[in-house]
Amino acid sequence: MSNALFQYTLRLADDLLILNHRLSEWCGHGPILEEDIALTNRALDHLGEARNLFTYAGQVEGKNRSEDDLAYLRMERQFTNVKLMEQPNGDYAHTMARSFLFDAYHLPLMQALTKSTDAQLAAIAGKSVKEATYHLRASSEWMIRFGDGTEKSHQRAQAALDNLWTFTGELFENDPVLEEMTKAGIAPDMAAVKAAWSKTVDEVLAEATLKRPADGFMATGGRKGLHSEHMGFILAEMQHVTRAYPGAEW
Repeated sequence: MSNALFQYTLRLADDLLILNHRLSEWCGHGPILEEDIALTNRALDHLGEARNLFTYAGQVEGKNRSEDDLAYLRMERQFTNVKLMEQPNGDYAHTMARSFLFDAYHLPLMQALTKSTDAQLAAIAGKSVKEATYHLRASSEWMIRFGDGTEKSHQRAQAALDNLWTFTGELFENDPVLEEMTKAGIAPDMAAVKAAWSKTVDEVLAEATLKRPADGFMATGGRKGLHSEHMGFILAEMQHVTRAYPGAEW
């Protein structure tokens, strides 16, 4: 049970850490100053939640690994985030589409986790729900703005959805870790989370006049440490200082 709980908590943290890094790449490059600051704050929200999860994962593991150890001293194959999180930012429509697809999943997941039999995960989820609600509202508004805006913005938003859709199936992929956590009442029923995600996606895309891509091949492997070609570059940048100056303290 402890190993499965460690793995489950770690994958929740990894998703947020890698998405945080991608969003932080926009800092100083946002389309307008207000949105630049808003996106940076969103990245920090994800990082704060990831830190809580990493700290708890380290406690569950029992090997005295800190949040920094788990974030900066693991190799690529040891990360368990889904591939959606590591996809390049692209243009702003692409970045918002990626966030929207994640936000529509993350909010119902956090809401369900508030009822987890694991008190610490339930507490972390309870703290995250308010932020997740705001994130989904903001990314939904951007999808509607892009989709129901100009012909060019509509085309870019649709292209982003078509490109990213193949990575959404992995969010709901079942495996022995998830089965054990669900059976113990620690993880929620992912079928219900997927239903909520699908409903939100359909409603927002309809208002945005965007077409939901057809389900087909779904990229997988992230939960097992098999990542896209982008992951190594993310870690090289994210972990550089810690690895260049091991043991350094600020």
